[in-house]
Amino acid sequence: MDIKITGRNFNPSERLQAEIEKKMSKLDKYFSGELEAAVVCREVRSGLCKLEATIYAGSLMFRAEESGNDIHFCLDRVIDKLSSQMSRLKTRLIRRHKEQKELLLEEIPDAAEEAAGVVRTKRFKLHPMNEEEAMQQMELLDHTFFVYKDAESGGVNVLYKREDGSYGLLVTEN
Repeated sequence: MDIKITGRNFNPSERLQAEIEKKMSKLDKYFSGELEAAVVCREVRSGLCKLEATIYAGSLMFRAEESGNDIHFCLDRVIDKLSSQMSRLKTRLIRRHKEQKELLLEEIPDAAEEAAGVVRTKRFKLHPMNEEEAMQQMELLDHTFFVYKDAESGGVNVLYKREDGSYGLLVTEN
């Protein structure tokens, strides 16, 4: 995890910076890939400090803040909040993935293999979702494309990953 620590009206000690890096790096377990974090420590008024942390995981963003008299206590509370957010989202994504897997029908035996060029056929139900949900689902499945029913228009769309790492979207018209 790439962590950027900033102090505003507050000078974070090397010990505090090491503690922030150690505790924030434990959040890597929730998502694969490179995570980026921005941590801001500030003194709001005499004796009262505030710690804000934002984690960027691809298109997802997690944020937490805490105020108190002890910056170390604030750090522990922020880590707990971020961990809870990340765990909740990961559980939701896994649950959706399992539900979608259960909806997939069995492959059509032999008939698909006899067709010229078709080696595998899958049937599945399209569930309405928006582009962001489709991107999350595609990343979760680790596919290069994803077919979904657009929640807004009701049309069938195809989201695909381009060679440069960006996304493309094919929108059907009736």
